[in-house]
Amino acid sequence: MDISGELEGLEVVFDHTAVAAPRIRDLLPIYRDLLGGVYLRGGDNVVNGYRTMQLEYHNRSKIELMEPLAGSPFFDTFFDLTRGRGGVHHLNFHVSDIHAAVARLSARGYRMHGLSLDDPRWREVFLHPKEAHGVLIQLAQPGPRGGEPSPSLEDVLAGRGVRGTGVPSP
Repeated sequence: MDISGELEGLEVVFDHTAVAAPRIRDLLPIYRDLLGGVYLRGGDNVVNGYRTMQLEYHNRSKIELMEPLAGSPFFDTFFDLTRGRGGVHHLNFHVSDIHAAVARLSARGYRMHGLSLDDPRWREVFLHPKEAHGVLIQLAQPGPRGGEPSPSLEDVLAGRGVRGTGVPSP
């Protein structure tokens, strides 16, 4: 497919939709049990204070489920906006060159935040929701990931996922 636009040539590929709630356990009956998502991977982001896991569907589409780690204020504003229920948090698109994407978006005056280029395994930036009709857009350039274990769903919920805190999900 020929993609034209401001990110032309950067191999922009939709990867997943992220849904956040106070408890991942409350999301599993819908996204796993009812809709048939199959657990792929998960773990903790202790720097930002949240836990994630991804489910994949028959057509290889993915949903990422997210919850705050104990005591983390990461989702406070989001949960305030959703009256504590949560919902769609962001859409993720992979790009082949995050530096070029940031340069092009900056040159066009787009507001971005959360620029993180330090980890070669995952570089990202977020397009501000005011630029995308209220939707938080994550642009990410995944890098090589070698030999990370793939913990089970039960391990992730128990806090023993990738970079796990050891604190179980509520």
